[in-house]
Amino acid sequence: MVGPLGSNNWSNLGQILYGQQRRKIFVSYHHGGDQRFYDEFSRLFHDEWETVFDNSLERQIDSDNADYVMRRIRDNYITGTSCTVLLIGGQTYQRKYVDWEIKATLDKEHGLVGVVLPTHSRTSDGKIIVPDRFHRNLETRYAYMLNWEQLSTSSLKQAIEMAVAAPKRLIDNSASMKGKNG
Repeated sequence: MVGPLGSNNWSNLGQILYGQQRRKIFVSYHHGGDQRFYDEFSRLFHDEWETVFDNSLERQIDSDNADYVMRRIRDNYITGTSCTVLLIGGQTYQRKYVDWEIKATLDKEHGLVGVVLPTHSRTSDGKIIVPDRFHRNLETRYAYMLNWEQLSTSSLKQAIEMAVAAPKRLIDNSASMKGKNG
């Protein structure tokens, strides 16, 4: 039978009837350094959220044309999600595609949550080093940050919901786009 849900589209019926649709999130991370943390993140939270990741934009898009890459990020990865979760490892702050993914997230006015990994970098005075665009939005209180060790379904859910509900006027997307890694 074909109805308003379409042919054979009964898998979402319970979610529609009871308002429990899985939120779709984009996960941004440095593939070369933090893949194992993404794999663990995905294993832990695959039942709660539908995660979308870029499968390494550097290999897929293979272009340095910022406008083209930004359009591809927005259209192919960010559109349809409501929040970006940034896994913050030792070199994340140096990665241009991470910066571009954060920019695309903010352009779409989606939520932004950072998860500090055990491999993160610190300044000489002990502060966690995060991408500049993310830091600016932490300062305005648009973005939220959690530690990997404290990550749970409830803590992540709370951070995502707060990030999605954050007032859009707090977005600071004024930084220049990172032109190269490092």
